[in-house]
Amino acid sequence: MAETAPFTIEQFYRFMSQGKLMAAQCMECGKIMLPPRPVCDKCFSDKLQWKELTPKGRLETYTVIHVAPPKFQPLTPYTVGIVRLEEGIRLPGMIKGVELENLHVGMELEIAFDSSLPSEWPAWPKYYFKPA
Repeated sequence: MAETAPFTIEQFYRFMSQGKLMAAQCMECGKIMLPPRPVCDKCFSDKLQWKELTPKGRLETYTVIHVAPPKFQPLTPYTVGIVRLEEGIRLPGMIKGVELENLHVGMELEIAFDSSLPSEWPAWPKYYFKPA
C-alpha cells in the first residue's frame, strides 16, 4: 500500500481511526516496523512505505489483571496478551469476548478498534483483540 504520509505515531493512530492497522516497511531490506519510525532500525534507510497489516494473528502469551490502575479498575478482571500477527509482528493488547477458561496460547485472534476504552490525553483510538 503506497500511502504518502509521515512515518510517525500520530499517523499510525490516524490510520487506526480509519480502521486500518498500518506499519512502516523499509523498501531496502523489507523490515516491518511497528510502531512506525522515519528510519529503518535495521539498515538505516529512509526509503519507507506504509503497509497495511493483516488484522489476524495467534496468541503467544497472556496474563489476567485483577489489580489495575484506578482508570482500569472498572474493567477488572481483564486479559492482556501478546499476539503475533501473520506478518510476524508481535502486538500487545487487551483481549475481549473470550471467557478465561476458553483462552489458550495459540488461539486465533483478530484486532478490533474501540474508542470507549479508558484514556487520558492523548485521546488516540484504541484497539483490542477478539476471537477470529
